[in-house]
Amino acid sequence: MTDTSVPALVETEWLASRLDNPTVRIVDATWLMPNAGRTGIDDFNEGHIPGAVFWDIDAIADPSSSLPHMMPDEATFERHMNALGISNDHHVVVYDNVAMMTSPRVWWSLRAFGHGKVSLLNGGLVKWRAEGRPTSTEAPEIPQTSFKAAFNPAMIRSLDDVRANLDTAAEQVLDARSAGRFTAAEPEPRSECRSGRIPGSFNLPFNTLIDPETATIRPAAELSARLAESGIDTGKPVVTTCGSGVTACVLALAMHLTGKDDVAIYDGSWTEWGGRSDTPVET
Repeated sequence: MTDTSVPALVETEWLASRLDNPTVRIVDATWLMPNAGRTGIDDFNEGHIPGAVFWDIDAIADPSSSLPHMMPDEATFERHMNALGISNDHHVVVYDNVAMMTSPRVWWSLRAFGHGKVSLLNGGLVKWRAEGRPTSTEAPEIPQTSFKAAFNPAMIRSLDDVRANLDTAAEQVLDARSAGRFTAAEPEPRSECRSGRIPGSFNLPFNTLIDPETATIRPAAELSARLAESGIDTGKPVVTTCGSGVTACVLALAMHLTGKDDVAIYDGSWTEWGGRSDTPVET
């Protein structure tokens, strides 16, 4: 699944020297909450890294699901990759403009569909702009490509999987939402969802893993310390969850960077679990 010759993170200097490299495909994965009043494509159109294409997290998803941005099937994913000009040979570099909140979802998705040649731009557009690097409003040229997907089901968990785990406790569940949402002290941004958490789950707010000054992910030693403080044992199986399966991937990235590469994502996350009446909730 993972191409060990391709790093999980690349720095702005690295990408700046490869803007014209045809083997590198740059992807803007900016996504904003539904109540933000604007969308990721609005952000992209106002300025993006030259040559980048826009990955719409809501559109590259299962069209038959009522839940937001659920993983699509292989054929749907292949069609979207070809529309973005991404081939199996490309080294894909993913960034966002929201302090690495959403780009890890795309990093994880590509790997889940068998594409290990993918890296995240550390610091994303926030750091890129802070360094005075160029942006563009031009639409990129899309080459004709042929992408072949090979989905790895071990990287995803369903509602039934997580429900069964309540009895077996075979996997630890780590929640990326804020502490207030986890404890039900804060309301959910989606009004249809109950407040609380999956019984027995642990909490590690995703934004505590990002340096707020540079928008870069914290060093591996700090990530390991914060993971340990959350109460989970990284030597045992872990499933990550969040509001809708996006920031759960920040936790998966953190564990990947500390040497744990077998983390699964509960794709429906709290939108599914908290939006039902037949799932138990702790507060």
